[in-house]
Amino acid sequence: MAKKLRDVIDDYRRIIADLQKKIYKPVYLLVGEEPYYIDRLSQYIAEHVLSETERSFNQQILYGRDITTSQLIDMARRFPMMSSQQVVIVREAQDLKKIELLEAYVRRPLASTILVLCYKGKIDRRTSFYKLMLTGGEVFESAKPYDDEVQNWITAYLKEKGCTINPKANAMLVEFVGVDLTKITREIDKLFTLLPEGSKQITAEHIEQNIGISKDYNTFELNAAVAACDTLKANRILNHFAQNPNGYPIHVTIAALFMEFSRILKLHFLQRRRTGVISDREAAAELGINPFFFGSYKTAVKRYSLTKTLEVISLLREYDMRSKGFHNGAATHGDLLRELVYRIMH
Repeated sequence: MAKKLRDVIDDYRRIIADLQKKIYKPVYLLVGEEPYYIDRLSQYIAEHVLSETERSFNQQILYGRDITTSQLIDMARRFPMMSSQQVVIVREAQDLKKIELLEAYVRRPLASTILVLCYKGKIDRRTSFYKLMLTGGEVFESAKPYDDEVQNWITAYLKEKGCTINPKANAMLVEFVGVDLTKITREIDKLFTLLPEGSKQITAEHIEQNIGISKDYNTFELNAAVAACDTLKANRILNHFAQNPNGYPIHVTIAALFMEFSRILKLHFLQRRRTGVISDREAAAELGINPFFFGSYKTAVKRYSLTKTLEVISLLREYDMRSKGFHNGAATHGDLLRELVYRIMH
């Protein structure tokens, strides 16, 4: 089961705390589809374990595609010069051929070497190499987060910088940039340089003016229109999408609608399961959304019965297949979306 973002952050902080206390593991496997914390950990090790003078002779930063596993083992087995330790960092370790040959080194690592493997992507946890790393080194796993996790992360990230972001702007930022934390921080840092002097909150207007996503025409607004059965607004947004197919890919729109109705379905079951009164804030937490948006879900669950919600989810699966060419005929993606939304709301 993939780790939650909060668990990833807890592991990151634990490892940083150990490094600050000079508690080092002989081998670090930093692995996962979300590279932000992998990069931060490897950067911290590169900048803080050795002094500036020690790095000249005792720190190697390599790339997996440029070395063999045998060469890496030879480097790791070298003794440091005029230092108690050496650091060997392998970026893009997923490109290292026959990484399993490192098992022999992990079993008997050199105490004076800190070997860091930055493996970006999924790794086979069934391999003996991975299992050995769990006992003979430090494994840090950074899974790709979900949209709602990222929105909470953005809020916390900005709070540390003395800034806030309103919920709609937050949702727009995730829609435009995705869940790549590195890209998000890059866009936020760019926004800081463009905000009016003294401004302490990022708004939807700031996102629209400086990042490029329309505050009126996006999947967030389409979801709201469909949830409220606002046919006029939904059609206006769909027409905009149809005129800009590259900017609004159909698979992204269908995925956003699927997420919306999955939450509506979850709220149906939540209401049936709970015997006592549940607050809006508690329900929002169960759905993984900002409480600011919970009102639209309360409305949607009244408009879309449980049976209808299940039918909509089935429709979304059908149109996802049709968008990929299955039994579609000559319909354009714009036509498919209009037809899909009409069937959802009627």
